Amino acid sequence: MIKLPPPGSELHRLMTRFPRSGRLEWIGLRPAREVPMQEVGSVQASADGGLEGDRYRGGSGKRGATLIQAEHLPAIAALAGLPVVQPPTLRRNLVVSGIALIALKGCRFRIGEVVFEGTDPCDPCSRMEDALGPGGYNAMRGMGGLCARIVAGGVLRVGDAVEWIEP
Repeated sequence: MIKLPPPGSELHRLMTRFPRSGRLEWIGLRPAREVPMQEVGSVQASADGGLEGDRYRGGSGKRGATLIQAEHLPAIAALAGLPVVQPPTLRRNLVVSGIALIALKGCRFRIGEVVFEGTDPCDPCSRMEDALGPGGYNAMRGMGGLCARIVAGGVLRVGDAVEWIEP
């Protein structure tokens, strides 16, 4: 977990203040390698286990779920020269809006009843060249999202609030 500056400091105040809560906009599961994503309205998340029905379930605890910001989808589309990019194309599990994902790296946050810890940036892979066209990898760099470990399980539902948790 990220070590925050001392309480009472200006940097601590800045790093722990969010203008609003975010919102879970979309949930997708990857049942197997190189098969289409399955959009679902809700999913069971298990601590250090992942999302029920996702191929990464039970794998690396640092990648229990992958998230991407909804606000980045139009930017990725523009950089790739596409009119629109749909969430399944980018193969991330959760699309969230209204909160900066990079601010959650190294922090704990809650989506509905599930507690996550942001672990690493979710960099694009070479498959984005096929998914987005030539240059797709670079179109997505810096906007690939966040990998997160599931700390406390529960059910995730589209529409759930996304909120930073004070350590």
